[in-house]
Amino acid sequence: MKNNQKRHTKRVRNLVITLVLTALILSVSTYAWFIGMRTVTVSEFSVDIATTKELSLSLDGANWGDSVSINKDNYNKTGTVYADHTNWWAGEGLIPMSSVGKIDEDVSRLILYEKSSITQSSGGYRIMASRAENKGDSEAEGYVAFDLFIRNHTGSDYLPELDKKNEEAIYLDIDSKAAVSEIADNVGVAGTGIENSVRVAFAQIGRVKGTIAEDQSKVGTITGIDCDGGADVTSICSRTAQIWEPNDLNHVPGAKSWYETSCRARGETGTFTADACETWDYDEDKDQYEYLPTYAIASEIDADPAVDVYDGLEYNGYVKSIGEYTVGEDDKETWPTAKYLYKYPTFTDSAKILEGMLRPEFFTLAANSVTKLRIYIWIEGQDIDNYDFASIGKAISVKFGFTKQRFTEEDFNYSGPTMPVATSPTSPTQTSQTGG
Repeated sequence: MKNNQKRHTKRVRNLVITLVLTALILSVSTYAWFIGMRTVTVSEFSVDIATTKELSLSLDGANWGDSVSINKDNYNKTGTVYADHTNWWAGEGLIPMSSVGKIDEDVSRLILYEKSSITQSSGGYRIMASRAENKGDSEAEGYVAFDLFIRNHTGSDYLPELDKKNEEAIYLDIDSKAAVSEIADNVGVAGTGIENSVRVAFAQIGRVKGTIAEDQSKVGTITGIDCDGGADVTSICSRTAQIWEPNDLNHVPGAKSWYETSCRARGETGTFTADACETWDYDEDKDQYEYLPTYAIASEIDADPAVDVYDGLEYNGYVKSIGEYTVGEDDKETWPTAKYLYKYPTFTDSAKILEGMLRPEFFTLAANSVTKLRIYIWIEGQDIDNYDFASIGKAISVKFGFTKQRFTEEDFNYSGPTMPVATSPTSPTQTSQTGG
């Protein structure tokens, strides 16, 4: 524990290139798949973003700096965001959604599904789902979505071809977390596990050459980036959005008990048995639960296939509802058309804290580029922690950030002088700049 705390402290102090977003959701009362109610509230939600010299940020494609801030009061405000944007601040509040990270290239938006109906089954809960209505001019109720432009100053050559091998790795900062809010007057109720169902998606829509940002007459080129691509724009919509799953090994007794009480095994014919579902194991040596994957909704579901929320090898053992996809050489993905759930490989906190060469990239950015990201925040209905009483948790806070630094001092036993620190007035953490 002491070594982890030491590593944490040094990392905050010595990040070489960091992009920090802090999202605060206060008084969020969110309801699981199993409850028919949709009443939720978001009294406050702010995102503060800061970076150092090799990355610049913008909400409108015209004004660039090392920090920006967006919240429910300015997400639609002239002078903060660009005209004709499609930012969305959850409507009346958050409701459970589900996504496998696929982008609808016709409208340049993440595809999310919401329940259209759910009823008790003999071994769980049968679900029907429809796509959230975001095919038109606006997003749908129940989640947050906004555009963020990132300029990567690294390098002078811009390669328009879409090829991750020619792009620079960005890592999720180890300080990123989702937790019950401790803000005065908006304190959440600990112990329900609602923070364990949070998801944040980073959908890369497209990019242009970075020097375009220096020409104010071409702001429209930046803000107009969409999946169509063409001209100066490289479309990135063929890539799956990166989805971060905080607290992947954190579970509460209530969620575990709910699962063990309601889930029953399912045979190959789809018939439920009297046998219990797979055991939710706890590792005494590591003092943590095993990882349980999310079988997120990948397509619309009607009554005929009788899909159960517990379908999956690790749960009721039934796999005929589960689909797969493959990635081709052109970075395009082939998605299942006859399957309904998909074991989405979320980027977990367990991956975030891996050390040294084991630490995986979060996403990549092209050199000398401006990339348009569409960021989504929602509650994943198919998460195993999303059960009825999780709604009591109400208030949660989310903080996430990025860095270009793969290694910490501990990774290679560094003992030299500390890097100089630069602070951002809007960032809750410190960032530092490299001298070369």
